[in-house]
Amino acid sequence: MRREDQERAVVEVVDRVVEAVRLAAEAGGPSVEEVAADVLYTERLRLEAAAPTRAAKQEQAFYREAARRLRRVSATEQLELVRRMAERFAREVLGYFDPAIYELSTRVLPVASGLLVNAVSPLSLFARLPRLPDLGDRIEIRGAVDRLREAAARGTVVLAPTHQSHMDSIVMGYALFKMGLPPFTYGAGLNLFGNPLLSFFLRHLGAYRVDRKKKNALYKAVLKEYAAVSIEYGYHNLFFPGGTRSRSGAVERRLKLGLLGAGLQALVQNLRRGRERSTVCVVPCTVSYGLVLEAQTLIEDHLQEEGKSRYIIEDDEFSEPRRIFNFVRNLISLDSRIVLNVGEPFDPLGHRVAPDGRSLDDRGAPVDLAAALSVAGRPAPDPERDEELTRRLGRSVVAELQRQATFLPTHLLAFATFGLLRERAPDRDLFRFLRTAGELGGVPLDDVYPALERLRDGIAARAAEGRLGPDAVPFGFDPQEVVHEGLRYFGTYHTHPVLARRGDRLFPGDPNLLFYYRNRLDGFGLDERITGRPEAAA
Repeated sequence: MRREDQERAVVEVVDRVVEAVRLAAEAGGPSVEEVAADVLYTERLRLEAAAPTRAAKQEQAFYREAARRLRRVSATEQLELVRRMAERFAREVLGYFDPAIYELSTRVLPVASGLLVNAVSPLSLFARLPRLPDLGDRIEIRGAVDRLREAAARGTVVLAPTHQSHMDSIVMGYALFKMGLPPFTYGAGLNLFGNPLLSFFLRHLGAYRVDRKKKNALYKAVLKEYAAVSIEYGYHNLFFPGGTRSRSGAVERRLKLGLLGAGLQALVQNLRRGRERSTVCVVPCTVSYGLVLEAQTLIEDHLQEEGKSRYIIEDDEFSEPRRIFNFVRNLISLDSRIVLNVGEPFDPLGHRVAPDGRSLDDRGAPVDLAAALSVAGRPAPDPERDEELTRRLGRSVVAELQRQATFLPTHLLAFATFGLLRERAPDRDLFRFLRTAGELGGVPLDDVYPALERLRDGIAARAAEGRLGPDAVPFGFDPQEVVHEGLRYFGTYHTHPVLARRGDRLFPGDPNLLFYYRNRLDGFGLDERITGRPEAAA
């Protein structure tokens, strides 16, 4: 958010959040004291587990004083205490956009990245002269790009990508620049601000801080309100609707609707105030990698029982510069492509948006958004209505993310091989199977090629049904080429080859990772193409 908008945004966010707390208390919801006590309790637990830094000690002092005062003051003063807490949260979240830094980063960083990773292959570098390599060479952008540009020119866009890696923010940021779009603001995990250099660019490129360890309702309300206000002010936003990186490797089917609902909240306010550029569009898109930097940590977290409740991983591969360098170096040496597939736009109510900007219902009839969002003849918030409309939007986004899913050779080969191995031990539960898959003797290539052909037919059938798009397999699907490329990728970067060929058989080197890459095709009803049996969920 630009500096000139920051102070008024903080005031607007805090005023709205505090007013919502007051109204909820009057309507029989949590009292003001309960809201404050929730903050004090959750922050005390968080700070007790945090490192004893100067900032943490200052926070502890603030909350000790707040706890001392809470039960001794009037209801009016309790509300003022909640206001102070909300303002602390808002100023912590606040992001700042600096056009000069954006210009520098989009011109210098892509070239620097290209030089860094091509330094491992001087021949590759010299072959490109006089044009220097850049990050854009590795990003393949497909889908409804023109529709995205039109939506951004017409109003404010909320981009909703899949989330596999911390690299997604870097890829998305440069892809937007490459598509000729203005910068988007987005929430970045607080852990990413720990690196001084990365923090500098995040702070000045419009990223706002999201502390996923803050569990209280007041912080979440501030976070959502900040997103809504930024959309109202005309800042395009990028939300990862899954909330966190996909641990299993699958395309997201369960979304965090809180931030996604900020678009609807902003639209209501825009219509109420008669803003000229009132429209808000939500555009789903998928980001696909042949290899994922943090795959090992993510799949292990998914497979652990406690992984179901963990929301943030602090010690994965992205925290190690050497691992990042090796990963990017391998992608470049493999001539790998990162595929960004842009979906069709929706309004915040979940309706498709036509090329002329009109919202269309399921029968193709135009929707009057102002009328649909009116209370007593005027656009206004309605919690029950807005909650249901946000759920509808979530269903629309999930369906579009599924339709725009992209499968690369590693995903296809892992899906076929894992399915053939699983068929050899159908009675073992998943965890036992993963522990013993290496003992099954591998899979003959004479079985893999036909399985890939059946998989190709299955994907084509799903595309004909509209469940997948025409770019589901963006670089073609020749079974022999899939095996060749998949093995080439799987033999690099990861500590153990995910899959290796010995003679005419394929053997799993790391069954957990094989499962991770296989999961990209999970949920599309394709298992029976490999095993002849209906899909068993990952």
